[in-house]
Amino acid sequence: MIEQKVREYESLLLDIRHQIHENPEMGLEEVKTSALVAEKLTEWGYQVHRGMAKTGVIGTLTVGDSKKTLGIRADMDALPIQETSGKPWASKVPNRMHACGHDGHTTMLLGAAKYLAESRHFNGTVHLIFQPAEETINGGEIMVKEGLFEQFPCDAIFGMHNMPGFPAGKFIFQSGGFMASMDHIHIVVHGRGGHGAIPNKAIDPVVVASHITTALQSIISRNVDPLEAAVITVGSIVAGEAANVIPDEAVMKLSVRALSRETRELLLKRITEVAQGQAISFGATAEVKHINGTPVLVNNAAMTEFAWQVAKDQFGADNAILGAKPLMGSEDFAFMLDANPNGCYLLVGNGDKGEGSCMVHNPGYDFNDKCLVLGSAYWGALTEAYLK
Repeated sequence: MIEQKVREYESLLLDIRHQIHENPEMGLEEVKTSALVAEKLTEWGYQVHRGMAKTGVIGTLTVGDSKKTLGIRADMDALPIQETSGKPWASKVPNRMHACGHDGHTTMLLGAAKYLAESRHFNGTVHLIFQPAEETINGGEIMVKEGLFEQFPCDAIFGMHNMPGFPAGKFIFQSGGFMASMDHIHIVVHGRGGHGAIPNKAIDPVVVASHITTALQSIISRNVDPLEAAVITVGSIVAGEAANVIPDEAVMKLSVRALSRETRELLLKRITEVAQGQAISFGATAEVKHINGTPVLVNNAAMTEFAWQVAKDQFGADNAILGAKPLMGSEDFAFMLDANPNGCYLLVGNGDKGEGSCMVHNPGYDFNDKCLVLGSAYWGALTEAYLK
């Protein structure tokens, strides 16, 4: 059984995970992490490609004569958070920590890499994709633009993320839109500054920004289908410094999310229309800037069914959940699925109480080491099932 084989080198996986956790690196700066990954892949006999998206690593292993190909992706980057977990392997780098479990994701894929290199119970080619910069710089998009699937063709592609709130070792699947798009938008309201005591001689951008903030919520309540999920959050409004001075401009920062491509397009169109329309009504102008964005993550139905069946066969029906609620968080694996739609992104429970239950992006979070063997075994089983 795959799990029993992987458990033989569980101590190695623990060492790798803790080493990565102690030395977190931000997006496109994963120099030590990618060097460790490349070293292990080379040691185990993979053809290793480095340098895509600066610090990305792809390990390729071909067994047999089949032309069939498979891609499995793990992310490597950390977050700008000061760790408070108190674990012996806590981050040694100030204001840097693996608060989302990418250290665990990388280690699980390395565990699968070792198993596959030793067992070779498949026929075809597997590309193990270690991606940088998932959190902030859309490393998945960069890899796609730099020719990931042209250089490393994949008939199907899969990715996995841990999820606190689910019992450790439960595998969770959902076809269709599974994770939301995320668009980062700035709205710069241009008014006319003046004395706070004589507002009639000015055009107050703070008032305009306030009305825009309120009006934007009408998009959700009156333009979006009530059965569709969408969020517009104005997380920041910055304008002026003195109480008695009306500033020239106000800068608004928005986070916008949707669970369908059509709803996302509607939101982006209406945000511009509403912001500019509100501004004009006050004699001001609004400049809408799209800073960056991530598409909706859409799982292929057939590949989701296949991935779920692998989990059922490997760990039993009680540990494979099909039909999970979609998440409003975003994930840049969506860029890979946009470019190569025949794939699935799944979750593995990190813990629903006690160990592993702290939510990601929290300074007290830590990846649950109980998942290392299970995740590695899952990727091994999926590879063997797809590349029979």
